[in-house]
Amino acid sequence: MSQGEDPQELLKRVTSAAVRAVANAGEELTVNFAPQQEALVGNSGRTIRLPLPSRQVTREELNRLRGGADAAAVRLRFHDEKAHRQRMPASQEAAAVFERAEQVRVECLGAQRMLGVAHNLDLLTQNRCRVKGLDEADVSDPALLPEAVGLLIRERLLGTPPPAEALALVNQWRASVHDKAGAQMRRLESVMHDQSAFADLLSELLTNMDLLDESEGALDYDDTPQDEDGERDESPEETQEAQGGEMQSDGSMSGDTGDGEMDGDMEGAMAGMEEEAMSSPGGEEPAGPTRWNNRFDDDRSGDPNAYRPYTTKFDEVVEAEFLCEPEELNRLRAQLDQQLSHLQGVVSRLANRLQRRLMAKQTRSWEFDLEEGLLDAGRLSRVVVDPVHPLSFKRESDTDFRDTVVSLLIDNSGSMRGRPISVAAMSADILARTLERCGVKVEILGFTTRAWKGGSSREQWVADGKRKNPGRLNDLRHIVYKGADSPWRRARRNLGLMLREGLLKENIDGEALMWAHNRLLARTEQRRILMVISDGAPVDDATLSANPGNYLERHLRDVIAWIESRSTVELTAIGIGHDVTRYYQRAVTIVDAEELGGTMMAKLAELFDEDPLPQGRSRGRW
Repeated sequence: MSQGEDPQELLKRVTSAAVRAVANAGEELTVNFAPQQEALVGNSGRTIRLPLPSRQVTREELNRLRGGADAAAVRLRFHDEKAHRQRMPASQEAAAVFERAEQVRVECLGAQRMLGVAHNLDLLTQNRCRVKGLDEADVSDPALLPEAVGLLIRERLLGTPPPAEALALVNQWRASVHDKAGAQMRRLESVMHDQSAFADLLSELLTNMDLLDESEGALDYDDTPQDEDGERDESPEETQEAQGGEMQSDGSMSGDTGDGEMDGDMEGAMAGMEEEAMSSPGGEEPAGPTRWNNRFDDDRSGDPNAYRPYTTKFDEVVEAEFLCEPEELNRLRAQLDQQLSHLQGVVSRLANRLQRRLMAKQTRSWEFDLEEGLLDAGRLSRVVVDPVHPLSFKRESDTDFRDTVVSLLIDNSGSMRGRPISVAAMSADILARTLERCGVKVEILGFTTRAWKGGSSREQWVADGKRKNPGRLNDLRHIVYKGADSPWRRARRNLGLMLREGLLKENIDGEALMWAHNRLLARTEQRRILMVISDGAPVDDATLSANPGNYLERHLRDVIAWIESRSTVELTAIGIGHDVTRYYQRAVTIVDAEELGGTMMAKLAELFDEDPLPQGRSRGRW
C-alpha cells in the first residue's frame, strides 16, 4: 500500500487485479464498482461490475465482494455466452433453471482449480441463501426450483452439501428431481468441462422434469456479434451495402466501453441485477425495429386494422459514425459548437445546478449521538463541561440513490431542421456530460426514415399489387449517437451528424419509442428513464396514404399507454412547438427551441426528486 493511499481504493485495485488473474484476462477487461449491488458480467464480456465496499468494510462486505468477484471471473473464463444463448430454452421456467445450472457449472470449475476461489464461492453461496431467506421460505414453492436444482447440481459436481439455510429446500426437491432426472444428474460431472454437452444434458433433464417439451426449441437468437450496446456489430461493408452505398466509415466503433473523462470518479455506475443472472437471458437483448415479436402486437394480431410494418427487411439500426465520413463528422461538430456557443453557457449553468442536486443525493451523511460507532470528537467538550455526560459516537451512512440510466430519444424528422435540431444536439451533449459526472449512464438515440414518401418497403408493396391496408410503408432508420456504456468523449462528435443535410426525413414515433424502450429494458440499472424530444405528430406520407388517417397516431398512443401503465420505464416528453401533453401523462410543451436545454434539466431534476416507479409494476417485454 503506497503512503496515503485510500484503503477503499487499495481494495478496489487489488480486487481488480485478482479478477483479471482468475478470468485469465488482461487490461482490456474493465472492472467497475457500484454501491449495494451484486456482481454482474457485461453482455460484451469486456466489463465486470462488483459491489462497492463501504469505507469501513465489514467482514460480510468483504466476503460478498470476493465471492462476487470470483463468480464473475470464472463466468468469463469458462463460459461462452453465444453458445449459452443458442441453447437457452424458450420457456421462462426452464430458462431460469438452465441459467442457474450454467452458473453453478462455471463456479464448480473454478472451485476445482483454485482453493481460494472455492472458499470464496462457498461463502457467496451461504450469503445468497441467507439473503434470499431460504431458511424461512415455503420450500414447496415452484419459484424456488432453480435454486434447488442449482444446489443439487453443485452437490453432485463438488460433493459439497448445501448450506444449512437451504437444507430444507434441497431435501424437499431432492427425491422429485432424482426420480425424474436422476440419470442426467449422474452424468453431469462427466460433461461439466464441455459447455455444449452440459447444455444438451440439461435439456434432457428439463424435459424429464416436464419443464421443457421435446418439440420446444431454444429462444430465437441472432448470432451476429453484438457491441457493448447490444446492437449488431456489422462490418462497415455490410452496413454500407444495407444503405445502398450511402454510408461511409472509418471502421471505428463507438460502442466500446472506454475510460471516460470522469471515469476515476464514476467507477460503479453500472446496474443492479441479482448475481445468479450475471448474464441476462436471451429474452433481454435489445430489440431493434426488425424484431416484431412483442406481446403488445400479438394481442392485436386478429385486428385487420392493427398496426404492423409491411416488411422489416429494409429497416436499420446504425451507429452514427457509419452514416458519415470522419472528416465531415468533425466539421459538423465544429459547426454545431460555433452555432450554439452563446447558448452553451446558459445550459451549462443549468447542468451544474442539476449536477449539484444529484451529487447531493449521493453524498454520504453522518448519524450523531449514537451509543456505539466512531467517537465523535466534536462533542467531547460536553464531557469536559459535565464529566458524567456519556461519550457520543457517530456512524457514516449511505443515502439510497438508485442506479439510473437515462435514454434521450430525439426526433430526427425534417420539421426539426435548423434551430430545433441544433439545440437538441447541444442540450443532449451537455446533459450526457453532466449525468456522466454523477454516475448516471446516458444513451442518445435518434429516429427517422431512410427515404421520403416511402422507400424500398413501398416499392415492394407496389410490386406485390398494392394490398389494402398494408401497414407501415417506409424504411426505418434508428440511429445510436451514444450508447449507454460509451463515454461522452468518444460519442461527442457523433452529435454533429444531426446537422447533416439530407439526414432528417419522416418520423414514425411509435416504433421508435418501442425500440428505445426495449433497449432500456435490456439494461441492468435499477431505474430507467426515457425522455422523448419531438416537434410534431408522427408523419409518413406513404403509410398514411394507404392506411386510415390516424394510423400512426393511434399506434403511438397505444405504445405510450402500454409503457405508462405496464412498464418500469419512466416516460417523459418535451414537445417543441407541439402539444405532446395530449399523448403523454408526464410532458411539457415549449414554444421556443432555446428553452429546450433548461426544460430538459428541469424535467430530469423533477424525476430524480420523485420516488421511482413501484417495483410491482410489470417488467414484461413487448
